[in-house]
Amino acid sequence: MSGNDSLWGFVLHLSLLSLLAIGGVNTILPELHRFVVLDHSWMTNEQFTALFALAQAAPGPNVIFVTLIGWQVAGVVGALLATIAICGPATVIAYVVTRLSTQWQHLKWFRVLRSGLVPLTTGLMIASAWLLTAASAQSVFSYIITITTALVMLTTRVNPLWLLALAGGVGAGGIL
Repeated sequence: MSGNDSLWGFVLHLSLLSLLAIGGVNTILPELHRFVVLDHSWMTNEQFTALFALAQAAPGPNVIFVTLIGWQVAGVVGALLATIAICGPATVIAYVVTRLSTQWQHLKWFRVLRSGLVPLTTGLMIASAWLLTAASAQSVFSYIITITTALVMLTTRVNPLWLLALAGGVGAGGIL
């Protein structure tokens, strides 16, 4: 990153993305990827997916992923500003919408609006999954791991920590 303009542009972009993060930070991954990897080359595909995997493996909220990107882009200041930018606007909106939801839940237009957000969020999450698959799958074996993991999660009640441990073992063993 070069200059304060880029840092403030990054913060502004994150603030706007936070308004779209309906369903969590995973729904904005494609746009975040485009901004930091494709448009500004602040990190590579591999770094992006590695930070996402690290954030998913760590306990706590998924938003830590954005903090890690901020750290990668501009150090400690970037991490702090990225966290504030992604959490601030969304927190205010969540507070206001929660209060209004209680008051408006009996109104038809509000129920229709809320129902419309479900397929939107699902589509955004599918786009995020596709982007991460394309960015991280570097071989046929990694595609097999991705597809197998998705099938296991969709069809069983296996704790995802077992899959994380297995995939970590495969990576540590140098198989990938």
